[in-house]
Amino acid sequence: MDSPFMNRVAQGLATQGLRVARFEFPYMANRRRGGGRRAPDREPLLRRTWLDVILRLGGGGQVVIGGKSMGGRIASLVAGEAGARGLLCLGYPFHPPGQPARLRTSHLESLAVPTLIIQGTRDPFGSPDEVAGYRLSPDIRVHWIQGGDHSLKPKARSGRTEQENLDEAIRVSGEFVKNLPSPARRN
Repeated sequence: MDSPFMNRVAQGLATQGLRVARFEFPYMANRRRGGGRRAPDREPLLRRTWLDVILRLGGGGQVVIGGKSMGGRIASLVAGEAGARGLLCLGYPFHPPGQPARLRTSHLESLAVPTLIIQGTRDPFGSPDEVAGYRLSPDIRVHWIQGGDHSLKPKARSGRTEQENLDEAIRVSGEFVKNLPSPARRN
């Protein structure tokens, strides 16, 4: 929750007047307490953790949820159930790297929550050509960051900097959140 990537994004969104709350899944909190590297928790616990956080924040109707990689994927699994106002995923893991047949997209076909996925064009978890062939809900928009990898970082020779890519992601994210319909108008 406090990686350099997450810190930059959270600070950038805060400068746009958006409140950002971060949390850790239990397995990551255990790592922080010195528990060593462990595999992620099972999906039911990850989902329950997300739903508990949403409740603590005041319920889904006012909250835009999301995250980076697996955090965004789990958020996408609970967004409808939680009644989230919107969903923002940074570096969505459409499939494991090198395994494009193992898709993690079936729930995205019918997701009825306004969603923005920000993905690097070099992301090994889902490239533009791959994603173009997926059946995604019309409520999902994918914004591509030129030359970015899974953390939106470009190659040095690309002519773009990591900060430029993060600034673009933050700007597009802020616009998305600010342009969401109010909860009263969405229903």
